[in-house]
Amino acid sequence: MYELYAQARSHLDAGEYLAAIPPLEAARDRSPASGSIREMLAIAYLRARRFRDALPEANAAVEAAPNDHYAYYLQGRALEGVGELDAARGSYRLATWLRPGDPAYARALAGVS
Repeated sequence: MYELYAQARSHLDAGEYLAAIPPLEAARDRSPASGSIREMLAIAYLRARRFRDALPEANAAVEAAPNDHYAYYLQGRALEGVGELDAARGSYRLATWLRPGDPAYARALAGVS
């Protein structure tokens, strides 16, 4: 499991988002409750502009860690990508509430307001 995660992390760090997806999907299938894997898979999908695929992963990351501001931010990005701007606004608000003053979250929220 760790090997898949490390391989995917290496691909993401190198900007190889599409190459990161298969090992992350395999890791997710082996450990579907892992919020960190679901979050990283959401990141890979988002960077590959696969918003519909990113949304269930971001939702699972939020469910696994409901106090994780970054999971809400990812959820907002996925929702925005599929055109659900009202829902994206709500996710960005939660991210901002959990981590006040974060400029990326403030920009994201302003972009859908």
